[in-house]
Amino acid sequence: MFAHTALRQRCAKWLFATGLFLLLGACVEKPSTLERVKEDGVLRVVTRNSPATYFQDRNGETGFEYELVKHFADDLGVKLEIETADNLDELFDDLGKPSGPVLAAAGLVTSERRKAQARFSHPYLEVTPQVIYRNGRPRPTDAQGLVGKKILVLKGSSHADQLAELKKQYPGLQYEESDAVEVVDLLRMVDEGQIDLTLVDSNELAMNQVYFPNVRVAFDLGDTRDQRWAVAPGEDNSLLNEVNAFLDKAQKNGTLQRLKDRYYGHVDVLGYVGAYTFAQHLQQRLPKYEKHFKSYAKVEQVDWRLLAAIGYQESMWQPEVTSKTGVRGLMMLTQRTAQAMGVSNRLDPRQSIQGGAKYFMKIKAELDDSIQEPDRTWFALAAYNVGTGHLEDARTLAKREKLNPNKWLDVKKMLPRLAQKQWYRQTKYGYARGGEPVHFVANIRRYYDILTWVTQPQLEGQVAEGNLHVPGVNKDKPAEQAPPM
Repeated sequence: MFAHTALRQRCAKWLFATGLFLLLGACVEKPSTLERVKEDGVLRVVTRNSPATYFQDRNGETGFEYELVKHFADDLGVKLEIETADNLDELFDDLGKPSGPVLAAAGLVTSERRKAQARFSHPYLEVTPQVIYRNGRPRPTDAQGLVGKKILVLKGSSHADQLAELKKQYPGLQYEESDAVEVVDLLRMVDEGQIDLTLVDSNELAMNQVYFPNVRVAFDLGDTRDQRWAVAPGEDNSLLNEVNAFLDKAQKNGTLQRLKDRYYGHVDVLGYVGAYTFAQHLQQRLPKYEKHFKSYAKVEQVDWRLLAAIGYQESMWQPEVTSKTGVRGLMMLTQRTAQAMGVSNRLDPRQSIQGGAKYFMKIKAELDDSIQEPDRTWFALAAYNVGTGHLEDARTLAKREKLNPNKWLDVKKMLPRLAQKQWYRQTKYGYARGGEPVHFVANIRRYYDILTWVTQPQLEGQVAEGNLHVPGVNKDKPAEQAPPM
């Protein structure tokens, strides 16, 4: 009897302990999404592979969305891990998987359909949906003009949703969706006349229009919309709250504006004629001098494509040109600069490139230590054009206006004032054609962007071999060889 009582007591204690353990276990909450990200030390993000979002060049990962989300990961103190989705439907499907990415940063616009699949952050970029047509063909001016046209858009995109709504009003409207293309493919197809129309957002058109000389905006379809990041649906707001706080901070401290300026602030500087001409010279002239750019870029530890962009801005890669002011050669060196850099013959392209590379890096090294990259490069380019003295005058004016003298976005606003007496009379070095370095830097940045695309590893060598498809220049080349510009 005593043994049975003891056994029952031990069983009761065991059951009590087990129940208490289970009860305590139930009270322990699962870690939030933000806690898991910090514990794992990795922020997994899904995006699209396109110029406006994320891509890889020879220097590694880049793109507007990548840069912004990298800042966010750095703020969290974790590593960034990027995944790319083949299409938007896949992107949202991946976001909803338990083991999938926790954040989508892909130039997304909200819609009623998408709100059921994800929760969206505060906005960070305004864009306008635009109807795109080919120059020389009839231009539609309103939604009615879309009827009877061959239209293709990205599958699952907000533009497809817009067309679906319009179809209710215009039953004759026909369009197709494809998950086998990206925005650059759509623009190329319009440029080459394969389709009549497409819809893209204004920022993506701005980045890519230079490559497609026949592309034009027919009209804006609807109001300006906001791009946002997305997280998985549910009640866990930890990551979303952190994202919103970061985006608000990035707006206030200028991070967003600097990225916008870097990626979109110089996109319209070439125009259609300039874009067409550059595309031709890319194939006809650059191969003759590419080895020299690469050789001296390595010596001076600078990106050869930046040197090539400077050379194109200065001479359009023509080694024997001479300006009215006496500067000569491919890199347009003055006699004084050439002598200082050890150049005996300014018309020798090899010597000119060597001297230009050396001079540019000398200017860059002499800039104030407080100027950091990427602004340091833009400042060096401006000084290459207008001189360090005038650049310092513009920085001084920026300080007086309570702007940041170490940010190109602020200083470039001051440079044109150097041509106005009310301003240059206040400076040390006086009058200068201050607008010229602003255009000089903008053009070089654009040329550099294009060179970055066409020198991606998968495209390397195609320019020199004449196999690279450049829209509007060599239409006989296969479309699939076109770089995703």
